[in-house]
Amino acid sequence: MSDYLPICKEDLEKQNIAQLDFVFVIGDAYVDHPSFGPAIISRVLEAHGYSVGIISQPDWKDPDSISILGEPRLAFLVCGGNMDSMVNRYYVSKKRRTVDAYTPGGKVGKRPDHATVVYGNLIRKAYKNIPIIIGGIEASLRRMAHYDYWSDSFKRSILLDSSANLISYGMGEKSIVEIADALDSGLNISDITFIKGTVYKTTDESLFYDEIRLPSYEQMKEEKRFYAESFKVQYDNTDPFTGKVLVEEYPYGVYVVQNPPQPPLSVQEMDDIYSLPYMRNYHPSYEAEGGVPAISEIKFSLISNRGCFGGCNFCALTFHQGRTVQVRSHESIIEEAKKITAMPDFKGYIHDVGGPTANFRHPSCEKQLKYGVCKNKQCLFPKPCENLHVDHSDYLALLRKLRKLPKVKKVFVRSGIRFDYLLADSDDTFFSELVEHHISGQLKVAPEHIADPVLMRMGKPENKVYERFIQRYKRLNKQMGKNQFVVPYLMSSHPGSTMKEAVALAEYLRDFGYMPEQVQDFYPTPSTMSTVMYYTGIDPRDMKPVYVVKNPHEKAMQRALIQYRNPANYDLVYEALVKAGREDLIGFDKKCLIRPRHKAASQAKKDGKMFAPKRRKP
Repeated sequence: MSDYLPICKEDLEKQNIAQLDFVFVIGDAYVDHPSFGPAIISRVLEAHGYSVGIISQPDWKDPDSISILGEPRLAFLVCGGNMDSMVNRYYVSKKRRTVDAYTPGGKVGKRPDHATVVYGNLIRKAYKNIPIIIGGIEASLRRMAHYDYWSDSFKRSILLDSSANLISYGMGEKSIVEIADALDSGLNISDITFIKGTVYKTTDESLFYDEIRLPSYEQMKEEKRFYAESFKVQYDNTDPFTGKVLVEEYPYGVYVVQNPPQPPLSVQEMDDIYSLPYMRNYHPSYEAEGGVPAISEIKFSLISNRGCFGGCNFCALTFHQGRTVQVRSHESIIEEAKKITAMPDFKGYIHDVGGPTANFRHPSCEKQLKYGVCKNKQCLFPKPCENLHVDHSDYLALLRKLRKLPKVKKVFVRSGIRFDYLLADSDDTFFSELVEHHISGQLKVAPEHIADPVLMRMGKPENKVYERFIQRYKRLNKQMGKNQFVVPYLMSSHPGSTMKEAVALAEYLRDFGYMPEQVQDFYPTPSTMSTVMYYTGIDPRDMKPVYVVKNPHEKAMQRALIQYRNPANYDLVYEALVKAGREDLIGFDKKCLIRPRHKAASQAKKDGKMFAPKRRKP
């Protein structure tokens, strides 16, 4: 009978384990569900005959907290969490978040900043010679030298700062088994330099060959242009079929070496991973604290794919999961759906069926699985490639099967829908059934912006594509007698956005009749093309200068323009319009965004205070 993995000495005794093969230190609460990376890696190792114990959110101020399960036979594994620990702890404003959905009770402060680095050094202090292998999103996106937004500094590879021996980057299922088998065979961790999907450090240049030498850390730290050049090379080598060995030099003859990525998982391999005996919930020990909030987002959802050929520049998926879409079989997904419907608290609603992009269910073209993705060409940007294979029939067939399951009232699609891919399909059947069956009143899509100069920097299609999508969406709703809406995700202050483009976005929202309740300011997270633009002021794709908003006040103005109707934003909007030379938008005409300052108060009384200026306290 399946059980949770050991978290204490009593569990080891109960399961008759004298010494664990691996101890997994994680920054999240322990949730044994396939939406959580540590659960997958642990269950995959268990399926290959290795024992794994979990130390969840150890007290990083207490060295003994890392020793509660004893010394593992093979290695410590470290993962900062399902989210980057810095994104988890801080808003883009660098203010502390008030809730941590991955901690029991949603409490904050249970993990340190840069958790992977802190945990790695905590382990190394207690165990001088034990192998330490780091992975997960935090390690994966910091595997080479990178810009750190929170400290506004250029950091070394996390491999060096964490005292770890090896990084398993990407999703890691294949590489972690190869690492385990190598350690189990008696190989020293310093000799494990040959596994795809890993990064190692060495002073021996004879260990790598046919490599690409990136600019050295010192060069990149001294001159930002070198970092832009390095990142473009890294970006072009994220494909398992064409990727080369990458070498980054550090002082004193130290090299950080990245092996090419692991090959994509086959359908059978994906099915095997998701059929492992997960408990599908958080550990019972958290019940007294109110459980782990993050479970509510995924408990009744299904992962159907991974990888994304969308190529948005502000997204790290290319670096972490790759551009090759990998999928599970219908049978595997249906089997998991049956488990969900059997849960006592299932109310008849499957909340999502998707992944990074819900309507991707196969690689972008036939040649991709043989020759890899194109290095200097995107599948959807600036327009769909002539070789793009557009077909929603498999995804549609899956959704139809799920709708027919007993106890299922509704199957929603809440993962991102790539609307330009949807429009590229000449067959409207999927779009029609999406509108008819799979929307809970509002469809969330991500145009991100409407100004083409900004969209170009984002790697998103021109605004006319989004407008075509909206027109077709409205037409389908009208045909079906439905009154469903679109909720567009919008981003302020992305590289390339001047005040001119920010005002244009505000005007678009005025004409569209939509005022978003929340606005996402661009967040410079590690290893995205957009973050490199933010740090260097250069677009790595063409090495040309890019306008970047870094001043907090200017960022606040751009964000306020998106919510220009909010009285609290009046001063910022007024200042932004003056700065942009758009005083024509201050007045009483229906095209104006705000009233004139000296008449706003009296006029606002007549208008229900819609535009009343609200003075900020000095």
